Amino acid sequence: MSAVAASALHESAAVAQAPALRPSPTVGAAPARVALLGTGTVGGAVLARLGGWRGGPLGERLQLVHVANSRRAAADAGGIVPEHAASALAASDQRSSLDSVAEALAGGCGARVVIDATASEAVAERHAQWLAQGIHVVTACKIGQGTTLARWRAIREACASGGAGYGDSATVGAGLPLLRTLRELQAGGDRIHAIAGVLSGSLAWLFNQYDGMRPFSALVRQARDAGYTEPDPRDDLSGEDVRRKLLILARAAGVALEAGEVEVASLVPPELAILSREGVDAALPALDAPLRERYAQAYKNGERLRFIARLERAADGRVVAQVGLQSLPGDHPLAGGAGTDNKVAIWSDRYRAQPLAIQGPGAGAEVTAAGLLDDVLRLAG
Repeated sequence: MSAVAASALHESAAVAQAPALRPSPTVGAAPARVALLGTGTVGGAVLARLGGWRGGPLGERLQLVHVANSRRAAADAGGIVPEHAASALAASDQRSSLDSVAEALAGGCGARVVIDATASEAVAERHAQWLAQGIHVVTACKIGQGTTLARWRAIREACASGGAGYGDSATVGAGLPLLRTLRELQAGGDRIHAIAGVLSGSLAWLFNQYDGMRPFSALVRQARDAGYTEPDPRDDLSGEDVRRKLLILARAAGVALEAGEVEVASLVPPELAILSREGVDAALPALDAPLRERYAQAYKNGERLRFIARLERAADGRVVAQVGLQSLPGDHPLAGGAGTDNKVAIWSDRYRAQPLAIQGPGAGAEVTAAGLLDDVLRLAG
């Protein structure tokens, strides 16, 4: 283990014992006031789900009072009808500003919740500030807890100082019970020794679909258009999205890693990496030849390509964290799966000989939105 990870291990393990969520169900509580940031693929699915709840018991627990995208915002203290949020934004002359979010949530007696459905660095920088103000934050964005260790600590400390909860279930596995399981195992006295798995729903889908015949670049475009990848697919292909997820899992498991301590083997060639986001689509065919060669070699050996993240903690405290494409035997536990399935194995004191396995859809707007709103309901009371 590095000096950084070793010195922070005990602190990280102690903090990880406290769940990010602080459920406090209260019968008859006032509806929670909700601000939704981001109205793209995931944000749109959140609005659709809220609209489906309107008039029912779940809908009565939440009141949408603020909606914003990168350009405009709409606020209404009396509540915004989810189905009308898009038209409200289109008609609004209010410029989007993160400074106005807390003000929009003020008033009323219910809990205050920000749903971050963006991939924005600027929004992630505000998480700790809102938490310190007692505003719950629910997010699918990995930038908050999956980048610098300093920001991760700031979020945890802000939760404690503000008495607010951080809903992060959708940051890894699109709402699968991965983080919750790690925290509950440790709360029961278990110790996590290793985690390995397919953490990217988009990369899982790509390599489940790829047959060496159709250009890999065409599959990337299809995955992006379906909402499986990040807005910039290089975040997935570079392994950066998986690095962030592995960091979140590692820190929840009591290993305080810095981002640079995860070894990442990127799929993005240098000529694609240097381009602006606008130039990426036309240059995606640069992926085709290298992936065709990797696939042919795996096929010859009777193996399958899978993009794997691994975290291993040895008895002497050393930690190895790696992310990259691997060629696995067909009967390997992580070689299976279908669609966008994430498949994660957890080894611990309790699960030494046979790991605990968690599998399910790890990408898609609908499952991500469901994970976000599950967290909102837990926090709203």
